[in-house]
Amino acid sequence: MPTPQEILAELKKIKYPGFSRDIVSFGMIKDIEVAGAGITVILTAPSAKPEVIDAVTGEIRRTVAAMAAGLPIKIDIEAAPPPKVVAGAAQKRPIPGVRHIVAVASGKGGVGKSTVAVNLALAMRALGWRIGLMDADVYGPSVAMMVGEGQGQVAVTKDRRIVPMERFGIRYVSMALFLNDASPVIWRGPMVAKLETEFLYNVEWGDLDCLVIDLPPGTGDAQLTITQRVALDGGVIVTTPQEIALLDVRRGVAMFDEVKVPVIGVIENMSYHLCRKCGSRHEIFAHGGGARLATSLGVPFLGEIPITAELREGGDTANPLVAAHPEHPVSEAFKAVAANVIAHLSQEHEETHLH
Repeated sequence: MPTPQEILAELKKIKYPGFSRDIVSFGMIKDIEVAGAGITVILTAPSAKPEVIDAVTGEIRRTVAAMAAGLPIKIDIEAAPPPKVVAGAAQKRPIPGVRHIVAVASGKGGVGKSTVAVNLALAMRALGWRIGLMDADVYGPSVAMMVGEGQGQVAVTKDRRIVPMERFGIRYVSMALFLNDASPVIWRGPMVAKLETEFLYNVEWGDLDCLVIDLPPGTGDAQLTITQRVALDGGVIVTTPQEIALLDVRRGVAMFDEVKVPVIGVIENMSYHLCRKCGSRHEIFAHGGGARLATSLGVPFLGEIPITAELREGGDTANPLVAAHPEHPVSEAFKAVAANVIAHLSQEHEETHLH
């Protein structure tokens, strides 16, 4: 009798119709139950079309039957939950000229969220998208340091709109551009909310395929302000493999659920160590926690980013790895994650326009 883990491994070989990603990373597999009476696979697919569901269930049935040793197979499709009515949801508005808006979040600090946000933005740019990057961390802004602050002061237009900086082909703004290196930020909540609103709606972003927003770590007022005010297409949650970090992913998912923002998926940063000299892989932390948690929460797993010295050095020297060394294995890992994010956004865009 196969185990649920063995069945899940086989289901990862089934591609989501029309995409290169598999149905597990798309978050379709909610649960797998194996018992003497048979095998049950529980699907969750609130946005999938009926023909997609039919194609996927047929593939699942064939795959599981090959492992089931004659056991009965049942496929349950979980109904989509009713939409939540969120106070203030009507205030959400788009940014003119920006097709998609994605927030990068983490349940706590120290997981390399800004490093992921910067390199993810650059990877999406490398795949041909026009990208903007907004550093929403007022108290600990780091995007400008990682990308490079450019030359001169931030410019404003005649009507007092902020002109974003540009480097490596992406436009970006950060609180760090308006401070001296030694200046502490001692602001109250309403002032922070006002600045974040300025960065969203008073910046000359121009025409963008996607604006990537690097949220502050955690799930407090600053994060909720943005997720409630701007029409986000989805959230990406960054975690590390340790169990204590994975607990914080649940908070991030809950935050996005609360404001009715879909979770695009989970990225596991510091997934393993990639040796600079020999290129071998070393599991420093318990591996695969991000993928397991994503599956249990019913959200896609977007990919693994290893620890490597070049990734840290790129951030420290304002030469992010994806821009400085696009052929590096970690740059390729970011591009794979970026392709998953783009596929999700493109699919959602297509479905929205079909309905």
